[in-house]
Amino acid sequence: MAIEFGTDGWRAVIADEFTFSNFKVVVQAVANYLQNNDQTESGIFIGYDNRFLAEEFAQTAAEVLTANGIQAIVAKEALPTPVTAFTIQDNKLDGALMLTASHNPASYQGIKFIPHYAGPALPEITDQIEEEVVQVQESGEIHSCQSEEAAEIKEFNPKADYLDHLQEMIDFSDQKLKILADPMYGPGAGYLTDIFADTEVEIEEINDYRDPLFGGGMPEPTEDELPELIDRVQTEDYDLGFALDGDADRFGIITEQGKYLSPNQVLFLLLDHLVESKGETGGVVRTVATTHMLDKIAKEHDLDVFETPVGFKYVGELMMNKDIIIGGEESGGLSIKGHIPEKDGLLACALIAEMVMDREEKLSVILEKVEKKYGKLISERLDIECGSEEKPEVLERIKNFDVDEIAGYKVIEQITKDGMKVVLEDGSWCLMRPSGTEPLIRVYVETSDYELMEQIQAEVREELQI
Repeated sequence: MAIEFGTDGWRAVIADEFTFSNFKVVVQAVANYLQNNDQTESGIFIGYDNRFLAEEFAQTAAEVLTANGIQAIVAKEALPTPVTAFTIQDNKLDGALMLTASHNPASYQGIKFIPHYAGPALPEITDQIEEEVVQVQESGEIHSCQSEEAAEIKEFNPKADYLDHLQEMIDFSDQKLKILADPMYGPGAGYLTDIFADTEVEIEEINDYRDPLFGGGMPEPTEDELPELIDRVQTEDYDLGFALDGDADRFGIITEQGKYLSPNQVLFLLLDHLVESKGETGGVVRTVATTHMLDKIAKEHDLDVFETPVGFKYVGELMMNKDIIIGGEESGGLSIKGHIPEKDGLLACALIAEMVMDREEKLSVILEKVEKKYGKLISERLDIECGSEEKPEVLERIKNFDVDEIAGYKVIEQITKDGMKVVLEDGSWCLMRPSGTEPLIRVYVETSDYELMEQIQAEVREELQI
């Protein structure tokens, strides 16, 4: 069986492919990678989320690492992925393993490797681990420790240290806020309550207990998955609604009117806040699929904008190597200067609350003012099914996409960092790329009005024959 180990590690259905025997192969491969790269001095932290058998898989990982002479430290309780990443940075560890399938369905479990820099593993790392997986499968050589060694494996709870760090980053005021939060049965439960424990912010949490079935839904903080949160915020006089995904690295934000804000909207609001209210300086990094509202705000403040391929691993890499105020992606990941180079949904929620307190205005009012100042943009992503037989031809048409104009506007730039992105003379843009995880072609469009958006989508689909 082929085990593909990418930036998000390996995810599979529990008891089908995600078995303890296959899991040990992956952990042994990570141990081999660490030994090959002399990264065995400071220890590996092992975090896990609320999914089925998470603790047992974490203990198994610790035993395999211990048998390989690598110190393993296991979380005392389920943790958000950003807390696991922070633990590496805060304790100067060699890395971490995180047991999570993030926002995948309940039947899935996953394991990802977070390197010593506390951000997503880059391809040069995951490629090495994947090669080691093949070698372990061929040799069958997996180390296992004795019961005495297993009994000595250390446990650690980094929650308090993470909360201290985040509270230092947020400027609290005396303003009262009433917030409804939905951690979606994940390990983010209780964290937002604790972040604002000594403030005038009142947090009420729903779905704040462990349920490996996620209430029968998907632990993904999208508008479709948050009907209860949206309805209650709208009807029960809350100032804000917050949601976290299955491992709390992604976020969902609801205004006091019960309107769901897209990650793109959250990103540009927070950039405006960080620059206008907190006086932050530096650059901005976004993926090729993320809103150009960031570019508009950056231009106003003479800030550099860096564009990366899709994937927070590329955003995080730039945040480590350049002076970056904020980095983000349209799928719901962001981080800021002074934090970890990894997505953090808890941070995003805390920053939105900070912004609302600082400006002493409702979130819907802040959004309206920022869009009025810079000009409103509308973003939409189409996910179009594309089978394996037709996919090569569609990819070839994307690669060779070359038109002079779309919807009556001249094409002024083509960007091929990730798929094909065309920028039009009016500032509108369209990105065409295959999904990295599903049999889909994704078509992203951003423009100033819906009619133009529909026209661009129609012409691009006709050109690609999809």
